[in-house]
Amino acid sequence: MICRQTLFTDERMGDGLFHALARLPEGSGVLFRHKSLAGDERAALGERVAAICRQRRLALSVSEDVALATALGAVMVHKPTSDPGDLPCSLPVHDGGEALAARQSDAALIYVSPVFPTASHPGAPHLGPELARQYAIMADRPAIALGGMTEERFEALDQDIFSGWAAIDAWLAEKNRA
Repeated sequence: MICRQTLFTDERMGDGLFHALARLPEGSGVLFRHKSLAGDERAALGERVAAICRQRRLALSVSEDVALATALGAVMVHKPTSDPGDLPCSLPVHDGGEALAARQSDAALIYVSPVFPTASHPGAPHLGPELARQYAIMADRPAIALGGMTEERFEALDQDIFSGWAAIDAWLAEKNRA
């Protein structure tokens, strides 16, 4: 399922996670990560997030864990670590190699990143809009822009190439309200 805007969850969000979930417009996506949490703790938080997603009509995806994605009723699994079965999957694209791998996969969509500098990876190199566009074209899959994204930055990207945008911090900052 392709959503115009998606929240990537992250451990560093703390209780801001619930503020961000409350701010997402109906029909948005949520990619639940929190991969550093122990299995039971991750599952419990995932249940809370899934309940909010159902209540608010947000499309839930889960990072890597197919069993958790299935248990939570997710619509997609991101970068699955086992056979996703009938569950659609998404893949990350950070470079040309990953773009070509995505092209050869059955991925339902890709997240091209980081388009811009990010708070989650301070000082790390970013692609910039043109290289991100090239990778999206190379992958030949519906593409979502990720990394330092805001609604305003998304509007400046090629809408024929990028179907939506995803972020962590944009959903925490009041000034970036979508």
